[in-house]
Amino acid sequence: MNFDVVVSCAVTGAGDTTGKNPHVPITPKEVADAAIEAAKAGAAIAHIHVRDPETGKGSRDPKLFKEVVDRVRDSNTDVVINLTAGMGGDWVPDPDNPAMPGAGTDMIGPEERLAHVKECMPEICSLDCGTLNFGNGDEIYISTPPMLRKMAQLTKEWGVKPELEVFELGHIRFATQMIAEGLVADPPMFQICLGIPWGADQSVDTMKTMKDHLPIGANWAGFGISRMQMPMAATAVALGGNVRVGLEDNIYLDRGVLATNGQLVTRAVEIIERMGARALSPAEARTKLNLRGA
Repeated sequence: MNFDVVVSCAVTGAGDTTGKNPHVPITPKEVADAAIEAAKAGAAIAHIHVRDPETGKGSRDPKLFKEVVDRVRDSNTDVVINLTAGMGGDWVPDPDNPAMPGAGTDMIGPEERLAHVKECMPEICSLDCGTLNFGNGDEIYISTPPMLRKMAQLTKEWGVKPELEVFELGHIRFATQMIAEGLVADPPMFQICLGIPWGADQSVDTMKTMKDHLPIGANWAGFGISRMQMPMAATAVALGGNVRVGLEDNIYLDRGVLATNGQLVTRAVEIIERMGARALSPAEARTKLNLRGA
C-alpha cells in the first residue's frame, strides 16, 4: 500500500478523442489551462502532449510545446511538467509495398524525438521502452534499443527524469538493462501502461506481475484506460504505486457522463483518500521522485 501518492494527469494525448468529448484540449492555451486545472484539483504532475490547433491531431511541433510550457510556468501554478517524447515512432506499411512507409507513417530519430524536450527542459519526459502493435490496423509504434539508449543518454545529460513507459514485460526487461548500463539515474521512474491494444491487459493480476518485475527501489505508477481508469488507479495505490488519470486515457467520469481533467483528478484523489492515503503536492513529488531542483 502506498500512503503518499503522486497523482499525474495526462491532459490530452494524441488519440482521436477531440470529437468525442468537447473538454479534450486542442490549442496550446487549452492544453496549458487543462494542466493548470489538473494541478488545482490535486495533480502533482501534468503529462503533456500537443495537438495541431487546426486539425486537432497529435503534433510534435516544438513551438507548440514551448507555448504550452511557457503558459503553465507564467501562470505561477506549481505543477511538475512531464512532456511526452513518444511522437515520431509511427510506422504504417504501404499496402502495395509493405517494405515502404505508407500514409500515416511518422518516423524520426532519437534526437528529433527529444527536440521539444531540449527546448523546454521539463522535469520529466516519457520514454516508451519498446515496439508495439498499436490497435487493429497496420500501425506499429517503433522504439529500437539504439534509439532508446540514445534518448536515455541525452535525458540523463540534461537532468530530465525519463518516465519509463512499459506496455508489456519485455519493455521492463529492456528498461532494466538500460538502468544496469548506467543510462538512467537513480531512482528510476516507471509508468505501467495497461489496456492499450495490443499491450498488456488491464487487470489486478497483470499490474501486480509487471510491478513485481520492476527493479528494487524504483518509483512507479500505473494506469488503465476507459472504464478501467479508476479501478486501476485504486489497484496501483493498493500495490504500492502512484496514479495517472486524465482525458488522454479516458473521456468519461461516469457511464455516459463526459469528464473534464479536473473532475478525473478530483475523483482519483477521493479514491486515494478513502483508501487512507493522501495525494502529494508537487514539491513533495519532486522530493519523492528525486527530480531536478528537489
